[in-house]
Amino acid sequence: MDTNNQDIPYTPPRIGDDAPDFEALTTIGRIKFSEFAKDHWVILFSHPADFTPVCTTEMTGFAVREEEFTELGTKLIGLSIDSIHSHLAWINSVNKSMGILMKFPIIADLDMKVARLYGMIAPGESDTSAVRAVYFIDPKMKIKLIMHYPHNVGRNMDEIIRVLKAMQLSDKHKVVLPLDWQPGDKVVVPPPRSLEEMQEREKSDYEMVDFYLAKRDV
Repeated sequence: MDTNNQDIPYTPPRIGDDAPDFEALTTIGRIKFSEFAKDHWVILFSHPADFTPVCTTEMTGFAVREEEFTELGTKLIGLSIDSIHSHLAWINSVNKSMGILMKFPIIADLDMKVARLYGMIAPGESDTSAVRAVYFIDPKMKIKLIMHYPHNVGRNMDEIIRVLKAMQLSDKHKVVLPLDWQPGDKVVVPPPRSLEEMQEREKSDYEMVDFYLAKRDV
């Protein structure tokens, strides 16, 4: 769909939708997103602008913990509506001043093509810079979770990693995660769908809060 045609209504992708594919220039060269993402979880995240304080703390936060994401089979890819030259200058400046190198690709989205494709431009904001958006995309190119933050509030890296681990665990074991779940905590078993399943559950070693709410270890 041509999102540049203002006469054609466009609905940004939602949870459960296929992640829109695109080609873009990045700090590691031109990429096709579906090829970059193949067989991996991907976290696609945007920031309003290079050389800004909060964005610098966030992007270096991703860089410092990139190995942790790699161990979780997850690739990182950033975006802002800045040129490739601005991105490279910013990476170089941060590396010299803080000793942190942003190795993951950062999309140079000057024409806002990718930002509009993913709904990263907030209509109510005072400018057209991308909001602080985070898209969690699974190996099947499905969008699993979306986080949006305003320009003036930074993200929480621990929460990003927590929900990534939660979604991976849920996919693997077909369970759901309760309030405040942390790795190592018990998970929730989906509720029974028949009288037989309910009776079988009563005989199990699950932690039974009620017939519809049962927990177990994984």
